[in-house]
Order: sequence, then structure tokens, then C-alpha cells
Amino acid sequence: MKILVVNAGSSSLKYQLISMTEEVVLAKGLCDRIGLPGSLIKHKTFDDRAVTKEIEMKDHKDAIASLIRVLTHEQWGVIKTLDEIKAVGHRVVHGGEKFFKSVVIDEEVMKTLEECVELAPLHNPPNITGIKACKHNMPNVPQIAVFDTAFHQTMPKKAFIYALPYEYYKKYKLRKYGFHGTSHKYVSERAAHLLGRPTDKLKIVTCHLGNGSSIAAVDCGKTVDTSMGFTPLDGLAMGTRCGTIDPAVVTYIMNKEGLTTEQMDAIMNKESGVLAISGVSSDFRDLDTAVEQGNERAKLALEVFAYQVKKFIGSYACAMGGLDAIVFTAGIGENNGVMRTMVCEGLEFLGVSIDETKNNTRGIEIDVSKDDAKVRVLVIPTNEELAIAKETKKLVCEC
Repeated sequence: MKILVVNAGSSSLKYQLISMTEEVVLAKGLCDRIGLPGSLIKHKTFDDRAVTKEIEMKDHKDAIASLIRVLTHEQWGVIKTLDEIKAVGHRVVHGGEKFFKSVVIDEEVMKTLEECVELAPLHNPPNITGIKACKHNMPNVPQIAVFDTAFHQTMPKKAFIYALPYEYYKKYKLRKYGFHGTSHKYVSERAAHLLGRPTDKLKIVTCHLGNGSSIAAVDCGKTVDTSMGFTPLDGLAMGTRCGTIDPAVVTYIMNKEGLTTEQMDAIMNKESGVLAISGVSSDFRDLDTAVEQGNERAKLALEVFAYQVKKFIGSYACAMGGLDAIVFTAGIGENNGVMRTMVCEGLEFLGVSIDETKNNTRGIEIDVSKDDAKVRVLVIPTNEELAIAKETKKLVCEC
């Protein structure tokens, strides 16, 4: 079975065609600058055939048509006809309280996705556009929606409710939702596999650490808490996001600086985080270089980040009543051994103990704990596309 995975943005569309028999990527690519001058497609196959070509793409329908042509192209293609694609799995950022699992997309689902737009106004509209484009170009192929928020819908009410007037929850569904759910689910399941134990017997803290970062407490295979909230702004200080702050700081700055809500929102999302603390960059690799050059603010930014991750791990271990494993994933989690060490320092009382020789690694699945450590520390590269493809296959086979 071959499944196409689509992740549609406002002016871009990422894709992977995955053979589920071997769980290998046959081809992947990017349709970029959709609706803009100079639109192009970048495409690469499993055997390293690659092409970058300027193609006019007025909208996402044109983008889907372009990727279909390249997938079936005599020189760069990996399939002979469109009939080989058995389903399309779509990444959808927000499912609200309506969707607690992946779903086959029908007209009723589309209506509900439109209702969720106000919860993710930057992300859901392009996701919906991508679905419509695929349905237009592949009307007979099943379309599946896989939600970033779905894995976190197992949180108990005490974990997701905000201490605001309850009517806001009833009227606007104002609550913690959490994000990166597909990644947290994938790596927690991989952790159970690597440890040789069933997921329903494990208490795991999964750390998705990248330019956008989140932590999840996964107890017996289900999320019981997570760091991101109503939006991805909450939780850790990230690349350019401020993370959790005193809410009164927002109105204080707005009054002092005479800012609009839009300006304040832009500051918190795009001008804060480690970028703001360091004054150097939102890229942790740049911060590492700056620290080597003696930049104290860059050092402080890394210390703040590690400290906050550490606090979440400790609090989630307490919330679950124990801890069996910590998982590091995403760009920083998978590739930055120094950050993993910084996070785990001081967690020895929980049974955490890192082997620095094992920890000196990048981008591979590995247990970096000392042999006698009570709590295992795992590095697991995330694979959200494969996770989406698996969800898609499961639903298609059930139909």
C-alpha cells in the first residue's frame, strides 16, 4: 500500500509518498511559493533522483497537480499511475474538542474543520485548502485527517481547564489543547518498543525540542498533561516564542509601549524566546557558537531553556506518580547532546544518569543512560510523516 502524506501551509506544501509494506519513503518534496512569483517544486526519490523546477502554481490545486505529475513522471517518478496511491493522510493542526482521533474526511468532517479555524487561524485554513486540493485532483482516493491535538485529548479536565470564568470554556472552548501530538505519540510508542515493554505499563516524559518545543506526560500510553496550551505559545521559552509568562506582563507592556493586540501578539510569537534573551539568534546552533565565543546572554538563553525543560520533567514525574523514561526528540532533542546533559543534570534523585560517551551522538535511536540507571533516557528521531501514514493506513483498512 502506498500512502501520500501532505502537510499544507499558506504558500507551501510538503509531501511524502510512503510504501507501507516496507515503511520506506519512495519520494518526498516541497511545492514552494504557491500563489507567488517564482513558484517551484523540489522533488527527491528514494534512489537520489532529484529535480528542482519552476512551475506556475496559482493555488494548492495546481500544487497537487504538479506533485502528481512529478510522482508519475518517466524520469523522476516512482509510480506509474495515480491508482497506486491508496490514500492521502493530511496533517491538520487543530481538531478542537471535536476530534480525539484521526478521521476519514467527509462533508461533515469538513464542516467541523471550518468551525475549528478560529482556534488555529494561521494553520487550519491552509490545511483545509490542501484537503480540498487533493479531493479535487484525486476525487476517488480516501482522505484522512490526522490532528496535532488529538493525542492530547486524553488529558483529564483538571489538567486542561483554565482558572477563568467557566462561561469562557462553555462559549469558546477556551482550554489547554496541546500540540505536536503526532510526534509525542510516535516517540512514546517507539520508546516502549525499544524498552521491550508495553505502553500501558510505562510512565514517559516526551520532550519535543526544536524551534517550537513542547513536553508531554504520557502515562500508560495516554497524555495526562502537556506544556503547550490553548495555542503553541504556552509552555517553554522557544526559538522566538516567549512561553509561559505572568499574564499581567502582557497588558503592562501594551500600556507602556502603546501597542495593539496584533503588535503584542507578534512580539510574543516572533520576537521573544531565546532570540530575545540572547540577542543573537533563534537557532540553537548559533547560540552554541556564541557561547564558545564568550557571549553571556547566549549562555543565559540556553540555561533558561534547559531549566524550563527540567522543571516540566520533574513536575510531570510528580503528576504521573513515577517515571520510567525520558525521550528527547526533534531538532534539538535529537542532535544536541550538550542540551540533553544540561536538562538531565539535577535529575539524579529521580534515577536519571547519562552515559556521556553514549550521549555524544546525533540523530539515531539510542538509550544514552548508564547501565544501572533507574530512569532510561532515550534519543528517538521523530517521524511525523510515517506516523500520519500509519494512522491513514489503519483507517483505510478499517473501512
